[in-house]
Amino acid sequence: MVFVLDKHKKPLMPCTEKRARQLLEKKRAVIHKMFPFTIRMKDIIQEESKLQELRLKIDPGSRTTGIALVSNENVLLLGELEHKTIIKKLLEDRREKRRNRRNRKTRYRKCRFDRKKGKGWISPSMRARIDQTLHLVQKFKSLAPLTGISFENVKFDTQKMDNPEISGVEYQQGKLWGYEVREYLLEKFGRKCAYCGAENVPLQIEHIIPKARGGTNRINNLTLACEKCNREKGTKTAAEFGFPDIMKDANKTYKDAAFMNSTRWILFEKLKSNHVPVESGSGGLTKLNRTRHNLPKEHYYDALCVGFSTPNELNFKTKYVQEYKYMGRGKRQMCQTNAYGTPINHRQRKKNYFGFYTGDIVKANKPKGKNAGKLLGRVTVSYQAYSFKINNISCNAKYMKVLQRNDGWKYDKRIRNTKPIIQST
Repeated sequence: MVFVLDKHKKPLMPCTEKRARQLLEKKRAVIHKMFPFTIRMKDIIQEESKLQELRLKIDPGSRTTGIALVSNENVLLLGELEHKTIIKKLLEDRREKRRNRRNRKTRYRKCRFDRKKGKGWISPSMRARIDQTLHLVQKFKSLAPLTGISFENVKFDTQKMDNPEISGVEYQQGKLWGYEVREYLLEKFGRKCAYCGAENVPLQIEHIIPKARGGTNRINNLTLACEKCNREKGTKTAAEFGFPDIMKDANKTYKDAAFMNSTRWILFEKLKSNHVPVESGSGGLTKLNRTRHNLPKEHYYDALCVGFSTPNELNFKTKYVQEYKYMGRGKRQMCQTNAYGTPINHRQRKKNYFGFYTGDIVKANKPKGKNAGKLLGRVTVSYQAYSFKINNISCNAKYMKVLQRNDGWKYDKRIRNTKPIIQST
């Protein structure tokens, strides 16, 4: 599928690759953008063309969001948005550097903005994933004449995920009902060390997955250990320490479900502000549609089956899945530091070297050397060594040509999964 714009850059109905090639050969159109591939007509305007129903379907997720573009029963595009999930680590690094600065005798810097958490505040990692989804929706809106959006507004029952048989007043009575944490763990592990089995010794509450490795304070992630085992284990997980059976309950985490419960209404309200009708569907309806069409469990198939607008028959016009990942446009870090947060060198003020920026999509014809031949992909600029790499392959700037400037996104594609689900008997 190829996106099409009129001569005033307004979106028209997408066309096939064959039709786009014919329009380019007849010089009725020009290439407007390489990724996603878009052509611009020279002799057509939106008001004179006939537009069909075109619906964008979204299956939001904590790590991956499914995307589908549908025109009646024709499936024009399937895609997945991979969210940037390292924001928490970056914020922790910044916090560590601020604390190091407070311990040094440096001048006082006035607070640049108010960090108070007001009404409607959500964490930066949640807001970033919401913004990434909205940014991609705006991109599709500028390239295709959307007539509607289908959005899966699903609520996760984390207690039922932990105990499928829970009901009634049991929702108010968790695992610690009638216990304190230590007493619960003593009864659960038989009043002995979970690792060496030592009894009648002082026992310490210990994290199965250490907090330094992303573990939480949930009761399933806590156990009892003697002082010797606790010291020897250190920052290892229970599996790395030689006890994989203890990891069985600790691996259960509901961070993704909690994220979706916290952001689903915010994302829904933001989508409605795009002046496009928004349809909301439940997770049960999505599963019903996917099972009815005998489709495997994938994010893009879930997006395709969202809402009541899912047709009875599906005609797939694509065999690929488009992959989108937000990469950003660079860093604001003014100097590089060592492992202890001490500045070791300063970054240069400019980002443009020989006309190239990190993230530009370029093509090159490398005449000699290792990996000689034609190259196509994102370029990485090393500001210290003035070197360039295309998909981790070094290349000289004189052999490169810019196809598209960095827009903060990485584009890729793969073959979609066509294996049907196994019907249970």
